[in-house]
Amino acid sequence: MDRKRDLLSNVINLARLIRTEVDKRARAHGMTRAQWGILIRLEMQPGLLQKELAEQLEVEPITVARLIDRLESRGMVERRPDPTDRRCWRLHLTDASRPLLGEIGVQLDDVARILCIDLRSDTLDTVSAAILQMRDRAQEQRNAPLESPAEPFEELA
Repeated sequence: MDRKRDLLSNVINLARLIRTEVDKRARAHGMTRAQWGILIRLEMQPGLLQKELAEQLEVEPITVARLIDRLESRGMVERRPDPTDRRCWRLHLTDASRPLLGEIGVQLDDVARILCIDLRSDTLDTVSAAILQMRDRAQEQRNAPLESPAEPFEELA
């Protein structure tokens, strides 16, 4: 396998391991990684529409609606009417979510510390820059049409 494919495989495996670790930590707080992700997004972007949040998380709106229902029942998120469109709801964190957001930050810092414990500062800078560049290329490719392979696959007999 070539180095680029090895890198891609390693990034995919690392992402899976990180998701598994964050899942474990979220469960220890009686939540899911998806719920944590919603709280983090709403902290960064208060007042998102459910539809906007679903697009950002790349899930169906009904999935976000159910997650928001659970967070709302725990008193962490509230739906507020959109001032310009009464059919829409804006999502906001409540004061009750603040301590949990602090704990989420502690947990994510701990995961980052564990993963990066032996990495030098210049290595972290190089890896971060490379991953951001790869992310940007992936985002560009996301909207590009799929090119046909140079040679078509042979039909299976």
